[in-house]
Amino acid sequence: MTDQQLQAVFRQVDRNNNGSICPVELQMALQNGLGTQFNMKSIELMVAMFDRDMKGTISYPEFAQLFSYVQRWMACFRQYDMDRSGPISCHEMQTALSSFGFRLSPQFVNLLIRKFDRTRRGQIAFDDFIYCCVCLQNLTSGFMPYDMNRNGIAQFSCERFLMAAFAVVS
Repeated sequence: MTDQQLQAVFRQVDRNNNGSICPVELQMALQNGLGTQFNMKSIELMVAMFDRDMKGTISYPEFAQLFSYVQRWMACFRQYDMDRSGPISCHEMQTALSSFGFRLSPQFVNLLIRKFDRTRRGQIAFDDFIYCCVCLQNLTSGFMPYDMNRNGIAQFSCERFLMAAFAVVS
């Protein structure tokens, strides 16, 4: 998509023509590949990631960065949706996470699927995939400073754990 086309999309979604879009407007602009809108949790996560001026809205430059981010995730998602079914299965999720460097048991990946699967079909839609992966990355980033030996084992207080966990959840 050219910059001009992306600007046209932004203007179309910016219903009140104020030069920025709110999470609800962003949700209208994005689809998860299954013909439905993105989960609002995924939208809020991305707004928090790209809202540089902390106004709770996305300007056009922020939208352009966010759109590029979503496109990169879409390419990744499609790579691991091996059967081209739309959502990714538990096995496909395991493969994707392994390629990202996560060494997680099949039991844990099943837990992720149950946690992030809004449809309760044992699969994850595109937007939930983004949300899951960003949450995993944020939790891992919070864990790593305490994993002194880089062996997957850390020691920290309950409060430190809660601080890391609540930094990820909204």
